[in-house]
Amino acid sequence: MTHIDVVLPCLDEADALPWVLDRMPSGYVPIVVDNGSTDASAEIAARHGARVVHAPRRGFGEACHAGLRAATADTVCFMDADASLDPRDLPLLVAALHGPDGPRSDAAPLPRPTLVLGRRRPTEWRSWPPHARVANRVLARELNRRARTTLHDLGPMRAARRADLLALDLADRRFGYPLEMVLKAARADWRITELDVPYHPRTGRSKVTGSVRGTIRAVHDMRNILATVGAA
Repeated sequence: MTHIDVVLPCLDEADALPWVLDRMPSGYVPIVVDNGSTDASAEIAARHGARVVHAPRRGFGEACHAGLRAATADTVCFMDADASLDPRDLPLLVAALHGPDGPRSDAAPLPRPTLVLGRRRPTEWRSWPPHARVANRVLARELNRRARTTLHDLGPMRAARRADLLALDLADRRFGYPLEMVLKAARADWRITELDVPYHPRTGRSKVTGSVRGTIRAVHDMRNILATVGAA
């Protein structure tokens, strides 16, 4: 049976993981990438049936890329492990990636590389703090200007083919990783689409949007990507 791997970068998400992993759709295999957690995240993930990969070197991109390398499925999804996104929305993205007939067989011709992003739609005002929402809007506008895309969100829930993602040769290992993926995909003439997904208040405090300082750090990393990759 064809399966789909789901990469979940994780740093101290012990409280959120049970809800996330228990809602994983059938055929979707969670890969929890422990990025140096000091709580019981890794143990809880394993207990709930996830494959646990360790990426002790800190960095959001480090965790994401370790999960991508560890994946074995043709199709790979990414999503946060903090319960702000519901795994039950993943099939919507995969359907948009492959079409209504699902993943293609090995004998089928390869389609145009595609990246499907989940555009966050907050379910409550506290789902997405104003400072983080403004930062995302500014970055999306700058991305659109440089890459000629028409995106509204950098979309932490996303789906693509593993081989296509590896071919992008992503280099950032910090918060710039998601932006680098979209920017390089656009430069490589991928088809990039957005689908609305509910965005819930996360469990616990976010390392990024939970503080102005964290948001500034993420924006700094992403601006570096725009200055390097975006100027290429």
